[in-house]
Amino acid sequence: MKKFAFLTLMFFALVLCAAPIMAQDKAPVPLISFDRYIGAAITTLGAAFGIGKLASSALESMARQPEVAGNIQTAMIIAAALIEGFTFFALVICFMK
Repeated sequence: MKKFAFLTLMFFALVLCAAPIMAQDKAPVPLISFDRYIGAAITTLGAAFGIGKLASSALESMARQPEVAGNIQTAMIIAAALIEGFTFFALVICFMK
């Protein structure tokens, strides 16, 4: 509960700090824009963490119940494909101009 409250407080602090910046008429254009690369990095790290957690849980459950390993493997492959599909979509969104 403490962690959720802290994250909520940080989110609202970020929103309050970003409001004056968003209210400017025209923001200066930076020489190098890293925002799409940071978004791609976060997307890739999130997908890697999600697939790693998925595979870890699937292998653990296969070790506990070897008789249902086929069903678990099929569900794992489908879930990994959905995660990869979302990752590719997010990367396309990151690199759109």
